[in-house]
Amino acid sequence: MTIRVLLADDQALIRAGFKMIIDAEPGMQVVAEAADGREAVDLARSRRADVILMDIRMPVMDGLEATRRICADESLAGVRVLIVTTFEDDDNVVLALQAGASGFVGKNVAPIDLLAAIRLVATGEALLSPAATRGLIGRFLRSLHPQTTRTTETLDVLTEREREILILVAHGLSNEEIGARLFLSPLTAKTHINRAMTKLHARDRAQLVVLAYQSGLVSPGDVLPEG
Repeated sequence: MTIRVLLADDQALIRAGFKMIIDAEPGMQVVAEAADGREAVDLARSRRADVILMDIRMPVMDGLEATRRICADESLAGVRVLIVTTFEDDDNVVLALQAGASGFVGKNVAPIDLLAAIRLVATGEALLSPAATRGLIGRFLRSLHPQTTRTTETLDVLTEREREILILVAHGLSNEEIGARLFLSPLTAKTHINRAMTKLHARDRAQLVVLAYQSGLVSPGDVLPEG
């Protein structure tokens, strides 16, 4: 099955470079290119891409708003947005994750890593650099008021095991690491994660990480206890 990719970047040279890399890879194809966010939203609806490589800073409509619109559109539920950014410590990256993006990579990403990232998010997984993402989210949320109401009302739908696993997800542990820590199989750990995503209406693992911090379940600077 071919992974259909939409490129959204206002720099034609960037799009050309990514297109060359992607079209040369068996099982991948660039099906459309957008020079601004509004065009990206329109093409997402008309060309039915599987993965959108989305720049944040674009004219007409930025990538943040475009991501928000795409991820809020129920008819595009299977479309995954991968943020491609020059500055990986940009607070806008967190806003994009909150809007529904499945992860982010830097514009200096190696071709092999870009292709791996596209494959990963196409399967419905999230692409996060745990350390970078935790630091980024922590710094961004440190200035916000605690959302205790959301903590009480939202996380109460989770079982004790699901809350425990959500904490481990927020600390960047993989399914295999979570399973080993809790004496579960990786498949069982993934099942618990999927249930938590369903209950919290999260598109993927990236939104679970954001929600864990935003709700106060995990706080910046928390250290994971030894397993």
